[in-house]
Amino acid sequence: MAQKPSIPKGTRDFSPQEMVRRNYIFDTIKLVFQRYGYLPIETPAMENLETLTGKYGDEGDKLIYKIRSNKNLLEKYPTLRDCNCLKTVYNYDWIPMASDKALRYDLTVPFARYVVQHQNEITFPFKRYQIQPVWRADNPQKGRYREFFQCDADVIGSNSLINEVELTQMIDDVFTTLNVPVVIKINNRKILSGIAEIVGAADKMIDIATAIDKYDKIGDVGVNKELSEKGFSNEQIEKLEQVFLATSDRIILGPGYDGKDKNLVRLELLREHQEYRSSEIFLEGVKELEAVFKTIIDLGLTSANVEFDITLARGLNYYTGAIFEVKANKGTLTSSICGGGRYDDLTGIFGLPNMSGVGISFGADRIYDVLNELDLYPDTVSASTKLLFVTFGKDEQNYCLPLLAKVRKAGINSEIYPDANAKMKKQMSYADDKKISFVVIVGGDEMASGELTLKNMTSGKQEKIKIEKIIEKLK
Repeated sequence: MAQKPSIPKGTRDFSPQEMVRRNYIFDTIKLVFQRYGYLPIETPAMENLETLTGKYGDEGDKLIYKIRSNKNLLEKYPTLRDCNCLKTVYNYDWIPMASDKALRYDLTVPFARYVVQHQNEITFPFKRYQIQPVWRADNPQKGRYREFFQCDADVIGSNSLINEVELTQMIDDVFTTLNVPVVIKINNRKILSGIAEIVGAADKMIDIATAIDKYDKIGDVGVNKELSEKGFSNEQIEKLEQVFLATSDRIILGPGYDGKDKNLVRLELLREHQEYRSSEIFLEGVKELEAVFKTIIDLGLTSANVEFDITLARGLNYYTGAIFEVKANKGTLTSSICGGGRYDDLTGIFGLPNMSGVGISFGADRIYDVLNELDLYPDTVSASTKLLFVTFGKDEQNYCLPLLAKVRKAGINSEIYPDANAKMKKQMSYADDKKISFVVIVGGDEMASGELTLKNMTSGKQEKIKIEKIIEKLK
């Protein structure tokens, strides 16, 4: 019996129509990247395992897809042959394969590795974009896949907060073009580090970040429970709650609110709070965000809303400054569709210290799901072929071939039905199925007069027209 074909869970096939839509997303993002001066690079699908591990936190490391080598551990470590326990229990034939390679988990760590390897060829600050697939051994669910594309833009070798502002503008430009209403949530890891200091848990900043990053999913009760399980006292948990409460709408929109920007009011409350002023890194994070928000307010955004969210943490260990997360304001997909942040010393792990960078990553697959759900694709994205030549026989087909070449040379996506003897109904059905907008019908009369029959497949209207006019009309 033939094996029933299937694909791994968390992966997807994409039809030609779906690929046209996906390429619309990629092209939109790519054009914005290029508009802001970013240049493309690519890195291998697999990296050395040691390059990836230890960069994403314990939870992230568990999701790395490891690649087994063709060589087993006996070949890599010949001295294992002398181990009697292995000889008895495993009988050598079952010795597991060695894993020293892995599929890339994201594009940021490979980018840091790339910068270190190619530092003598790079002009700093280095602005790069990268659009490639990544893999995570995750539990597949709606909006979460094991294989998916990321569209990253990073600038490295600059501490300027202008970079954070420009990344916010880029996010706004992309989602304005895609017609997706979004909120851009912004926080700063320095504020979270300061909070850890304030509650007397400076060495547990990652535990705090990991817990509060789930705030939207599990709420304050769930966060408090997780913190308690990680050894935080009731007093420490209560102090954390007070910090989050200090920036709530209930507080900032209370008596005395004078209509100032809510983000600046939230940050001012934190900066002026007596207890929080004891942490220098906390105040530094607040100061950086105030500068970013003030510049965004002065310049303005086209459609995106920006919001300071003190519970935003992002689980990756390498973030050290501003962090971003973007969510759609419409539809049922609540997952992040874009995110990023500043990392001060990611290249230092690979031997190039003091190289600050900041970047964002668009989740193309989640954006694709949002556009599908909200039906936001322009009509021009619905098909790749604009014009189809249909004929009544071989002579007509031969007549059309040089005309087809002329149309293509003019930059119009076009094709000819290849079977010259096919019935007209079959050829027209082909055009309908592919959602081709226009059809040129050529028979003996058209060959004699030079005027072709052009049919608009949407309206059904037909007209007699010369090939030059068709090109002018469709171009």
